[in-house]
Amino acid sequence: MTQPPYPQPDPAGGRPTPPPPPAGWPAQQPGQGWPAPQQPAPGGWGAPYQQPAPGWPAAPSAYPFGVGPAQPPPTTKRIPEDLPFVVRPSLGKRALTLGLVTLVVGLVIACPIGLAASSEGGGAGLLFIIPVVLLFFAVPVGLQLWLVSSGGPVLALGPAGLWIKTRPTRGQAIWLPWEAIDRIYLRRWALEKMLCVKPRDPRAGSGLGAFTALDSGMQQAFFGTGFTATVNHADRGEDEIMRAVVGYAAGRCRVG
Repeated sequence: MTQPPYPQPDPAGGRPTPPPPPAGWPAQQPGQGWPAPQQPAPGGWGAPYQQPAPGWPAAPSAYPFGVGPAQPPPTTKRIPEDLPFVVRPSLGKRALTLGLVTLVVGLVIACPIGLAASSEGGGAGLLFIIPVVLLFFAVPVGLQLWLVSSGGPVLALGPAGLWIKTRPTRGQAIWLPWEAIDRIYLRRWALEKMLCVKPRDPRAGSGLGAFTALDSGMQQAFFGTGFTATVNHADRGEDEIMRAVVGYAAGRCRVG
């Protein structure tokens, strides 16, 4: 009897036996020419992501320095004074500088007024303009001195990092570890000489309020960063401050 065209049941297991391949065709091995099926991950989830597709960059780290989660740097309303090296504003140096500026401006204005009062047709009443002008300049100078003196320290250094102000006149400050700092340098503008701290992450210090953003933007234009501390109106000398910065930084950021 001829072989029927369909598979015959297997007497042992009851399952049909596949027919032999046609003459001239190679026997197909399991998996030949096809990739082996991947086993699903436990719980029904796909395999974890290993490599990005060709032409796509790798996903950046959530933390800009490569360690830990992305968290904003700590801030405080006033720089603490428990660190080994603390720099405070010098009220005497600031008052001397602003006093000399006010005196020069007063003399520049007083001389023409005095000449006008002493000339023919002039009156002594013009001399009363001089104290009014001096008072006009003295009020903002006194306000600035009060803001500086009530703001607390301007800089504090330690083995782990530093505290530095986010605003030039108020006490608000930010903590930056040494590894989070790109460069520390000195820069002069007008009568101020500032220690400038540039963080690695340009987003550091964001979200601290509109007034801080305004002050930070002005400092960015003048000094290249929003974190500055005075060195020529401080209670410590410039050389002493820079030696402390170099010592505590210990090569973890650029200085100079």
